Amino acid sequence: MPLTDPVARLILDEAGDLRGARVFVLDDRDAELATGAAAAGAAEVRWWGDDVRDDPDLPGSIALPEIDAGTDLVLARLPRALDRLDEYSRELAARAPGARIVAGARVKHMTRSMNAVLERHWRQVRASLGRDRSRVLHATDARPIDPDATNRWPREATVQTPGGNLTLVHHGGVFAGGRLDPGTRLLLQALAQARPSPGRAHDLGSGTGVLGLWLARSGHRVSASDISRFAVASTRQGARVNDVSIEVRLADGVAGVPPSVEPQLDLLVSNPPFHSGAAKDSTPTLELIRNLPTVVRPGGQAWLVWNSHLPYLPALRAVGRTTIVARNRAYTVTRTIL
Repeated sequence: MPLTDPVARLILDEAGDLRGARVFVLDDRDAELATGAAAAGAAEVRWWGDDVRDDPDLPGSIALPEIDAGTDLVLARLPRALDRLDEYSRELAARAPGARIVAGARVKHMTRSMNAVLERHWRQVRASLGRDRSRVLHATDARPIDPDATNRWPREATVQTPGGNLTLVHHGGVFAGGRLDPGTRLLLQALAQARPSPGRAHDLGSGTGVLGLWLARSGHRVSASDISRFAVASTRQGARVNDVSIEVRLADGVAGVPPSVEPQLDLLVSNPPFHSGAAKDSTPTLELIRNLPTVVRPGGQAWLVWNSHLPYLPALRAVGRTTIVARNRAYTVTRTIL
């Protein structure tokens, strides 16, 4: 099957002869890298991806820490977040120091800082020539990794929230990392003033889990979900560090809410993203809003914070009685009673 993505084509061309190679594929959108490597004669193709929506319908899935020293080649799409690239690069250097890394992206999404991040963990880093507005970085010869170094992942940070501090655990590239972003802060302030009665609550698109952690500390029975494996791990580890109980699922949209015969949630909270990769995309959040009646019980509440220019208010009013609870120049907090 011909490859349709110019980045995948360039990565595979730059990788060279794959016959007999043990290949690990990282963040493979549309499975073009994995299928291309197999077609080129790789002896073994294994894969891992952060976004559950990008999981290829292929065998060979492993956890990122399961990559081993026998790996010959890593084919990857360069993440835009430098912290994500740093965690990937460090993990690969520690577990497969003899591997070659061939990682690519569209040129408009690449920066020279990516080279510097790779050079922290690999001695030899070079860039390919550009083609079809795409480019590849090669990395070889791993540097020794100190497992006790302070720059290891995940990392911890303390943030101030209404009612007391919380410790966030964050993997590379998880939204907001070790800080409390302004939108989530505004939502927490609004929730603290309203003090919704403790009940079944769900943090959808949990990231580091700060909303779910705060609700659990406030007496709610909390579940959480995210499409990102790193976000799910961050939320689980954050619950453990803060000594609260949160049931966390890897899932897209309302599929992450614990299943029940009828809508059961008393409260759903979310700071939903409006990007899909590099592109702005409100579709997932509009779909979430339409599906709120399937998971929030009649009389239950959905609290969302979103960038004020986004077109969510009519959709929210279509599913329930919606009030603007807080607003500033950048963000709007709404409460919708189903």
